[in-house]
Amino acid sequence: MVRATFIVLIFLSPSILVAQRNPIRVGAKHFNEGYILSEMIALILEDGGFTVERKFNLGGTAVAFEALHNNAIDVYPEYTGTIVREILKVDHPMSFEEISQNLKGMKLDISQPYGFNNTYALLIDHAVSNKYAIRKISDLKSHPDMAIGLSYEFLERKDGWGNLSKMYDLLHKPIALEHGLAYQALLKHKIDVTDAYSTDGEIEKYNLLLLEDDKWFFPEYQAVSFYTDELPVEAQRLLARLNAAISETEMRRLNASALFDKIGHRDIAINFLVNKGMVSRKDRSDRSDAIVIMEKTWDHLKLTFIALIASILIALPLGVLSYRHSHLSKIVLYTTGILQTIPSIALLALMIPLVGIGMLPAVIALFLYALLPILRNTIMGLVTVDPVIKTVASGIGLSDWQKLRLIEFPLAIPMILTGIRTAAVINIGIATLAAFIGAGGLGEFIVTGLALNNSNLILMGAIPAAILAILIELIFEILEYWLIPRHLRQKVTG
Repeated sequence: MVRATFIVLIFLSPSILVAQRNPIRVGAKHFNEGYILSEMIALILEDGGFTVERKFNLGGTAVAFEALHNNAIDVYPEYTGTIVREILKVDHPMSFEEISQNLKGMKLDISQPYGFNNTYALLIDHAVSNKYAIRKISDLKSHPDMAIGLSYEFLERKDGWGNLSKMYDLLHKPIALEHGLAYQALLKHKIDVTDAYSTDGEIEKYNLLLLEDDKWFFPEYQAVSFYTDELPVEAQRLLARLNAAISETEMRRLNASALFDKIGHRDIAINFLVNKGMVSRKDRSDRSDAIVIMEKTWDHLKLTFIALIASILIALPLGVLSYRHSHLSKIVLYTTGILQTIPSIALLALMIPLVGIGMLPAVIALFLYALLPILRNTIMGLVTVDPVIKTVASGIGLSDWQKLRLIEFPLAIPMILTGIRTAAVINIGIATLAAFIGAGGLGEFIVTGLALNNSNLILMGAIPAAILAILIELIFEILEYWLIPRHLRQKVTG
C-alpha cells in the first residue's frame, strides 16, 4: 500500500509542480474601477493560495478581451452589457444564462454578478441642466449646439455614440477625449456633456447629473469575473466570494477613494475585502516611490534596448545588402516605411493575437519601429560616400568587401549613428504605450495617472522618460566622439 501510494505521488508530482509554477494572470482595463476590481480578484486568489501575476493597464475592451481569448491572461472584470454588445455582437438584451451559454463556445465563462450595475450614461452639470431644462437624453435634441466630449472607446462601441445618436436623433458632433480628462473639461465648461459610468466617484463629488436614458438604449452592465474555461475550479470557487458583494453605492465610494483620497487601488481593495471578511489582512507594500520608479525605469530600458539591439542586428546588414543591390533598396525602404505609418497603439493591439501580451509583443513592435531610421541612414550613409574616394579605392585594387570595410562603412558611421540615435529616442517615447498591453515600464504611471486624472502619477512616468531621452542623446554624443575619426567630426569654430 505504501509503495503504491509512493508511485502515485511520483506520477502526480509533476502536475502538482506545474500547477504551482503557473500563476493565474489577472488582467485589468485601464480605468479606475477596473484596477480596483482586478486587485480584489488578485487578492482573493492569493488569499486562497494561488500565485497571481498582475497584467494591468490593458487598454480598452478590445485589448483586454483579445488577451483573454488568446490565453495571455486568465481572468479580468467585465460587464454583461459590454460582453453582449461588444464581444457577442448581439443587439438585443440577453439573460445571464444566455450570455454564459454563448461564451462556452469560445471556451470562456463568467461568474455571477458582483451586485452592481455600472451602466453607461451621459452626464451634465446641474447648472447647465437647470438652465436649459435638460433631464433626459432626448432633451439634447433641442440643443444641437451643445458641446459634447466623449471617450474614444464610447465613440466606437456598438453601445456607444453611433447607435445612441441614431436612436435619439442627435445631430451633435462630439469631440474625442480621454475619459479621465473629460470631467475636468466638463467642470471648466469646455464641454457641456460627456459619457460616464454610473459608479464613477466624480458624480457625487462634483454634483453632476446622469441624464435619464428614456428610450432604454443602454443594456444592463452587471460587473462579473470574465475568465477562460481553463481557470481552475478552485479559483472559480474563490471568486464566488464577490457574488452580490458590492452595491453601486459602495463601488462609487471605492472609486472616489482612489480619485480624491489618493488611496492606492491595492489598499482600497484590501480594506474592502477585509471589512467584508473575504480575505485576511495583507501587509501593505512598504516600497518607496523612488524604488518603484527605478524598477519601472529598468523595465523601460529593457524594452527599449532589447528592441534597439535587435533592430541594429537586422537593419545594418540589410542596409548594406540594399546598398549593394539598388533594386532591393526601394522595396526594403517602402516596406519599413509602411510599418512606420501604423499607429503605435494599433500595432501593439495587433500583436496580441499573435504573441499575447507583455514584454514580447512590445519588443517586437518597438523593433519594427526602429528599423526604418537605422536602415535608411545606413543606406544613405553608404550611398553618399564621395564617388572619387570609391574610384580611388577600386583603382588601388581593393575588393568590394575591402572597400566596404575600410572605406565606405567608416565614412558612413556618422550617419548610421544618427539613425540609431533617432531610433533609440523614438523607442523611449513609444515604449510608454507598451503599458496598454501589460509590458510595464514608465508608461504604467502615465496610463494610471490618466485614468485617475492624477498629474503626479503622470509626471512620475513622463519626467523619467524625458530624462532617459536626454541621457540617450548624451550617450550617443560620447559614442560618436569615440567611434568617429577626428578628421570626420564636424569642428565647432568660435
